[in-house]
Amino acid sequence: MWNCNGNAIMKMTMMMRYFSSSSRKRAPNLRKINPKVSFQEAASIAEGLYGVIKSHGPLTIGNAWNHAKDAGISGLSSKKHMKLMLKWMRGRSMLKQICQHVGSNKKFLLTTLPEESQSNQLKSSMEPKKLKSEKPSKSSKKHAQ
Repeated sequence: MWNCNGNAIMKMTMMMRYFSSSSRKRAPNLRKINPKVSFQEAASIAEGLYGVIKSHGPLTIGNAWNHAKDAGISGLSSKKHMKLMLKWMRGRSMLKQICQHVGSNKKFLLTTLPEESQSNQLKSSMEPKKLKSEKPSKSSKKHAQ
């Protein structure tokens, strides 16, 4: 059996609880973000921002703001409002944010999600594929020559 003091075991369990709970923080619920405008207006702004990010590739927040000003997206009042809209779009799975390490610094880029949804990929993988193990017939060989 173990020859341990009860206090040592208690300290050990408290340490484990502390480190396990502090390392796993709950992710923020991005779906509950208020875009500060009506849903129809938010949808039109989101469509414009989505088009800008899709056409110009992965963009930083600053570059996205410059392209959005050039595109003339109506409804965006400031860069802060655009950042709020981008966060709202990420919550609705329209965009994703990727981190790129540049030396010791991090660079966050916004990019669009792939067009083909995962359900379409599953359907295409479930379809039977023709096997190429069949030997071609002699008549098809004659036609090829």
